[in-house]
Amino acid sequence: MIAMKITLTLCLSTAAILLCSAVHAATKARDRVNFGNDWKFNLGETARAQDPSFDDSGWRNLNLPHDWSIEGEFSKNNPATPEGGALPGGIAWYRKTFLLPETEKSLLVFVDFDGVYRNSEVWINGHSLGVRPNGYISFRYELTPYLNYGNQKNVIAVRVDNSKQPNSRWYSGSGIYRNVWLVTTNKVFVDHWGTFTTTPEVSQEKAKIHIVTRVRNKSGSSQPITLNTFLSNKEGKEEGRVSSRTTVSTESFAEVTQELTVDKPDLWSVDTPNLYKAVSQVVCEGKICDEYQTAVGLRYFAFDREKGFLLNGRPLKIKGVCNHHDLGCMGAAINTRALERQLEIMKAMGVNGIRTSHNPSAPELLDLCDGMGFIVMDEAFDMWKKPKNKFDYHLDWDQWHKRDLEDQVLRDRNHPSVFIWSIGNEIPEQGSSGGIEIARELAAIVRSLDKTRPITSACDDPRPSNNIIKSGVLDLIGFNYHQNDYPDSLKRFSEKAFIASETTSAIASRGHYDLPSDVIRRWPPDNKKQGKMNDDFTCSAYDNCSVPWGSTHEETWKIIKKYDFLAGMFIWTGFDYLGEPTPYKWPARSSYFGIVDLCGFPKDAYYFYQSEWTGEPVLHVFPHWNWRQGDIVDVWAYSNAEEVELFLNGKSLGAKQKSADEMHLMWRVPFAPGILKGLARSLGKETLTTEVKTAGKPARIVLSADRNVIRADGSDLSFVTVKIVDRDDNLVPDADNLVKFNLAGQAIIAGVDNGSPISHEPFKASYRKAFNGMCLAVIQSKEKVGKIELTAVSEGLQPARVVIEAK
Repeated sequence: MIAMKITLTLCLSTAAILLCSAVHAATKARDRVNFGNDWKFNLGETARAQDPSFDDSGWRNLNLPHDWSIEGEFSKNNPATPEGGALPGGIAWYRKTFLLPETEKSLLVFVDFDGVYRNSEVWINGHSLGVRPNGYISFRYELTPYLNYGNQKNVIAVRVDNSKQPNSRWYSGSGIYRNVWLVTTNKVFVDHWGTFTTTPEVSQEKAKIHIVTRVRNKSGSSQPITLNTFLSNKEGKEEGRVSSRTTVSTESFAEVTQELTVDKPDLWSVDTPNLYKAVSQVVCEGKICDEYQTAVGLRYFAFDREKGFLLNGRPLKIKGVCNHHDLGCMGAAINTRALERQLEIMKAMGVNGIRTSHNPSAPELLDLCDGMGFIVMDEAFDMWKKPKNKFDYHLDWDQWHKRDLEDQVLRDRNHPSVFIWSIGNEIPEQGSSGGIEIARELAAIVRSLDKTRPITSACDDPRPSNNIIKSGVLDLIGFNYHQNDYPDSLKRFSEKAFIASETTSAIASRGHYDLPSDVIRRWPPDNKKQGKMNDDFTCSAYDNCSVPWGSTHEETWKIIKKYDFLAGMFIWTGFDYLGEPTPYKWPARSSYFGIVDLCGFPKDAYYFYQSEWTGEPVLHVFPHWNWRQGDIVDVWAYSNAEEVELFLNGKSLGAKQKSADEMHLMWRVPFAPGILKGLARSLGKETLTTEVKTAGKPARIVLSADRNVIRADGSDLSFVTVKIVDRDDNLVPDADNLVKFNLAGQAIIAGVDNGSPISHEPFKASYRKAFNGMCLAVIQSKEKVGKIELTAVSEGLQPARVVIEAK
């Protein structure tokens, strides 16, 4: 999302919220304030709720963003089905009452919704502003013509209809689940998503920045303006400025083209994501009438048919993951800190790419990717005219696809993290002649707004006969799976570059291991040799389990790593997500695909990627060491050291080195209780050691917060990991104790989870059973400073306490 100048002046009254966003209109050019506090909510259809005189005093008070589905109960009978998370949908209403001062009568007022799932209609003071069926798209309405000022109240009402289900192949969430903003401008202003910055020439020595700014005039008369654009670097030092004059006709707009040059630019990369800031200042009759900010990243890149991906002139393998939009126990309600934590976990794994599977993301995700250094594949649609579910977006395609795609590109095209536009995922039309026509239309829409990035489509039938590929509009051939066909791609496609747009689909349950580890399980089983599915709804975490169309992590990475022309990969998936519980049905209700579980706890494959994708020393030995006497246990090690030696109770079991064909080390060990010790060596020197001990009975709880100091802003979070350990502090690998939480201080428990795909405990609760020894509590601040104390208790265990400070 384009960053704008934020100046807040909030005046509170007992009757309503008074938004004084332009009390000092003469000195302020633009205000953009969060409009998410103090809404009223009612679940269920309500007659006349758009009427300003409607009595909503009995409705629930809440702050946005909000997802009502995550608050519901799991049931296989919910219309979303387990594929959609087995949580309820329905119809609901939101209302907000606010006042505006008389001084704002000369200004324009807009409301921006970052996303509402789905089929929303918005009213202001009883006037319908419009509908948007797409639950992932951002949109704006102007409120000005219908507003009241002074002591007269304004009422904004939003009806959300997510009752017709299934409409998604994964958990969608329900409600105003992304942020809402109130934007106030003068009548001559930079239009919505009104700047477009490109970098036609970039090198280590010099960068040329091309800026097109759309200035709109709603003043009632033609306006001569001066547009000043200032560019500053990350330290705030000005790097250049340019000034242009033009006249904007009344009730129209003017597009102003400007250029700036930066010597010795600080280039944006995945390791050093340097950002500049462009400030567009509109001057009318000697006074500043608008000011608008845009983040700028200076980088150059290419997708080469033979060399793969090059960023700033250097080859770089894209090591990406696909993620859905939910935040685990917090549902689909966007939270910047929760998103940031996900990206931090991925970055530490070595990830440098994110695919927004399979729709436009929250703007905050792209802001974070800009600042943290991720290459984004920005995806538009999961289906076109042909359905994947009975009530999905295909019903809205004809009327809305052009507007929705245009809005996505306009919103996202200034983000330096966005490198690829994807016009669809596994689209059914790839097998019909209609795919050619639609692909050409969509590509033309994208190129009319942005010619600087390649277009792809994620094809699960990546053959030359695929009609989306036959359309000739794809700059990148997107392969979903079919990894064994990668080596022949240069022969099959004579002119195009390639990206593995979706790979792997390995499945695993954190902390569960099926022996022997060298038997690959393709589940659901496609032959009798693979045996039946596990009765306890688990999948092995040895990286020996995948779906039939997929592969293990090692199988895919070996191929991607080997061939330079393969630009990179996006693994399905970085995190587990709600819905799509393949390979199981009910009672499973969330996925097994993640390298990290719903809580953010890594599965063992996480350390495989760390050993392959990072330069940090890695030594991870698994599984746990609680087995039965007589068991023959496969012990694996992931490491980037030259060799690893394994010891059991002090006795060496031998040293091993990785080979190109085997990316893990394995020892087959008769179980004996005690201590497994791994010792890593490089250049003859010991670099790392790690131990796995046989755990005794559960004895106590251990709490650890990812952040012990958070902001007292009503949205910041601390993620508290809960471990069940024995008296020697060893994690008990099969502990499932019920943990109860008590919270004191200015905070709430925003959610609880344990990472189990079959747990039906509520996410909004003060208790949780451990799953394989662990669970999670998410603490959210209120808007007051002070000490927050979380206590965890469980019958028969020593309790634990952690203190968090809100500042």
